[in-house]
Amino acid sequence: MHAPSLFDSFFMGGFECSTHRRQDGRRLDLIEGTAHHRWAREDYAALRRQGLRTVRDGLRWHLIETVPGHYDWSSFLPQLRAAEGTGTQVIWDLCHYGWPDDLDIWRPPFVERFARFAAATARIVREESDRIPFYSPLNEMSFWAWAGGEVAYFAPLGTGRGDELKHQLIRASIAAIEAIRAVDPRARFVQVDPVIHVVPRGSRNSEQEDAERYRLSQFQAWDMLAGMQWPGLGGRPEYLDILGVNYYDNNQWFMGGGTLWRGDPLYRPFSGILAEVYQRYRRPMLVAETGAEGEQRADWLRYIGEQVHLALQRGVPLEGICLYPILDYPGWTDDRHCQAGLFGFADATGQRPVHAPLADELRHQQTLFAAMAEQLARQA
Repeated sequence: MHAPSLFDSFFMGGFECSTHRRQDGRRLDLIEGTAHHRWAREDYAALRRQGLRTVRDGLRWHLIETVPGHYDWSSFLPQLRAAEGTGTQVIWDLCHYGWPDDLDIWRPPFVERFARFAAATARIVREESDRIPFYSPLNEMSFWAWAGGEVAYFAPLGTGRGDELKHQLIRASIAAIEAIRAVDPRARFVQVDPVIHVVPRGSRNSEQEDAERYRLSQFQAWDMLAGMQWPGLGGRPEYLDILGVNYYDNNQWFMGGGTLWRGDPLYRPFSGILAEVYQRYRRPMLVAETGAEGEQRADWLRYIGEQVHLALQRGVPLEGICLYPILDYPGWTDDRHCQAGLFGFADATGQRPVHAPLADELRHQQTLFAAMAEQLARQA
């Protein structure tokens, strides 16, 4: 059985930090929308009280580099210093779907600017912290390529250009990794993408082939980073450091539409998906995002905990589970109150209500995984 060792805590919290522009042109800023920008220190301290000493959080590139080559760190330093002050380990998202308005994401300067921004970030982090830094360069490149390049769900609002956008994001991720390693060779990288399962509605060979082709597309970005596909993009195995897999209750569906819900005989256990990813890449892994809304939150964490435990028993090197988002947030499209977090919206003093059923289940899962860790330590 694998013994996790990379992060300060096996259970983590992820702060929603999307900064993309919607179809109507409005830019989202979920760090501001959840008031995390104002209460970062209080938020980190609240997570630590729940045993979450490692978090995912993000930078807002569009605020930091409003003028090309000039960096205003005033939106980032409070988060960075709050993490240091509370002893919180952070995996920093450098770009969570958003970029400066003057940049054309389709053109070569996007890659060059992102690399310079990544290097500048690494210098700031190195100056402020002695910790080994963790970065996620570009969040969910596969989903971003689909949402932004294929179906115009959000910026850059492309249609039929998903592969083109994916290639550009791969180039940018590689350039950022090289730039950061030149500044701080200790840096570690979490490459985050969703994992899915797709099944055909019928039994015809063509339907099965289409579903399997779609299912296998989940691996394209990681394959490209590793140089297994489109090697002309510059991919190499060393660009796959830690794999971050994102998984929610709607990550399985029927080809052509319709969610495949847990409990359906065709539903694939999450532990099997994790094992397949590990067999393909042989890299340490992190469940980088998982969660549910409303009263489903505790039950979903129970299921994920069971499946991760099974995967660990089978030798899959899983390093943690990140509850995402850890805060309730205003919905992307309609600003509705998405009750998905362990914590709700902050009051005037930065205090947030705790969703008790999820907190109880989290404590139960922490106890189970701590017992497993003790057993492994005795066996060592």
